[in-house]
Amino acid sequence: MSTRTSAPTRREQILREAARLFAERGFHGVGVDEIGAAVGISGPGLYRHFAGKDAMLAELLVGISERLLSGGRLRVEEAATDPEAVLASLIDGHIDFALDDRPLITLHDRELDRLRDSDRKLVRQLQRQYVELWVTVVGDLHPEVPQSEARAAVHAVFGLLNSTPHLGTTDGLPSRTAAETLLRRLAHGAFASLTR
Repeated sequence: MSTRTSAPTRREQILREAARLFAERGFHGVGVDEIGAAVGISGPGLYRHFAGKDAMLAELLVGISERLLSGGRLRVEEAATDPEAVLASLIDGHIDFALDDRPLITLHDRELDRLRDSDRKLVRQLQRQYVELWVTVVGDLHPEVPQSEARAAVHAVFGLLNSTPHLGTTDGLPSRTAAETLLRRLAHGAFASLTR
């Protein structure tokens, strides 16, 4: 799967720093001026890119849900003939998200309720579609497993993978590679245990 290699746009820089700051200090603990300073522009200069902090939060949380779903669909298409390869690709993609976008996981956990109802409903709708994408793949790989059990396993694996914000650098995982290897082994083990 190809990844973007060009430099981030100013808008992307703002969102990345907003996510980091919101995750560290909470949505209400961060001012527009601080976000602007983090990307080298004045706080009021942010309004050329976003209507305000609420718009940033919505774009972060809706955006990551959209990215996960579209990335998952692409991974399914790329390995469609081999359910085992599809599941492995989905796991790898989610591990990349969990290790590279830790602030967004924290932000989702803490701030989802701050979104407008319509944005929150959209996030939930996208998340349900993402879950069902995985459930279909697990069902293709393990047709003997009841769908409800497959869905529970998918949620459990998401809980495992999305625990990365709690993995500090002193937790015995000296590198990203070590964390990635461990998470991959645990996720595959969880799905393999469905048929034991």
